[in-house]
Amino acid sequence: MSNILDRNQFIDFVKKIEPNPGLDCDHLYELYETVYQGIEEINDVNQFNKQFDINSFDIIFYLLGEYFYSTRGLGKENIAKFNENENISESMCSVIADKYISLSAYNHKESKLTNKYFPPISSLDLYLNLMSNIISLYNRNEPKKTLIVDLLNKSISIARCILNLLCDGYETEALAMWRTLHECECTLILLDKYRDLAINAYLKHMEFGLAYKNAINDKEKQDKLFYQMKDEMAELGLKSKDIKKYIEYGWMLSIDEAKNDPNFKLNFRDGLETLAGLHQYSNIYMTSSEILHSTPLLIYSNKRYFYYTTLLSLYESFFRIEKVFTTLFFQSVPEEAKKRYLEMRNLYYQQLINIHQREMMVFKQTNKKKEA
Repeated sequence: MSNILDRNQFIDFVKKIEPNPGLDCDHLYELYETVYQGIEEINDVNQFNKQFDINSFDIIFYLLGEYFYSTRGLGKENIAKFNENENISESMCSVIADKYISLSAYNHKESKLTNKYFPPISSLDLYLNLMSNIISLYNRNEPKKTLIVDLLNKSISIARCILNLLCDGYETEALAMWRTLHECECTLILLDKYRDLAINAYLKHMEFGLAYKNAINDKEKQDKLFYQMKDEMAELGLKSKDIKKYIEYGWMLSIDEAKNDPNFKLNFRDGLETLAGLHQYSNIYMTSSEILHSTPLLIYSNKRYFYYTTLLSLYESFFRIEKVFTTLFFQSVPEEAKKRYLEMRNLYYQQLINIHQREMMVFKQTNKKKEA
């Protein structure tokens, strides 16, 4: 039995998602009908030895995406010509049918160890979403004023991206993404701890980076920054080959702990990570780096091991990021808002601690079974 939409059903749905009075819904319905019938014929032939249900709404979204992309920037007259061109319509219908069959009916999916409803995922995502909503109320993208807010916002975004990758069965890719989150949290910890001292140095090195990349419109300012950077490097005994390291990590030399430490280096492992007090993650960071650089570890990975390694590392990063977030939040909101946040925190934060402990136990038990 066909589940094809009739013209009125189609137009009602399209108008709900695209309330554009100038849209030629009759033409779009003809395209939809052609695509649906083409997919139905392929389904009846059953060439993949597996018939599938046809989802009209998926077809409509592919149709609208293809149509709006193809007509973007065209005036009314040219859109009318576009609609009248039978070759274009035929080609578009063929593309839409191919996309539906490949990406909806027979879309390849990785085997998954979790899903978005599983408490270790959903509980953390809930808290991250609450943080995102609060951060959205702050001014952003003004580095001199909002650097910590901007870095917090990006860290939360990366954390949610990691959860999505885990849900989709991409454990190694998620660990590679955690590597970026770990770099963000190390920077965040130092900026939060040393505040203006570190923030001003960080912003200066950000400008050094722009000057090095020839990305400053004011040539005089760019040259001045470049020479300032070269002078500072000379004072520190650094060579031209060290310029990228100095741009990326030199801001930490504004901090006495780095300046006075003979073992401090302008790199991540012996510099940023160590100064942030997170050197215990260096082995996981190195593993994520191996994945990032396409070693055999990426190709022949143990899904369960990388799932737990990523999930547990993500939780631990979250606890540290949330601490910075809470400090920032409490500095800038009235007592009533603090009270509401604390109520939420008391309800969910302990649950996240419990989940982390439980998942850590499961991970250890899994490893013991393997060793046995």
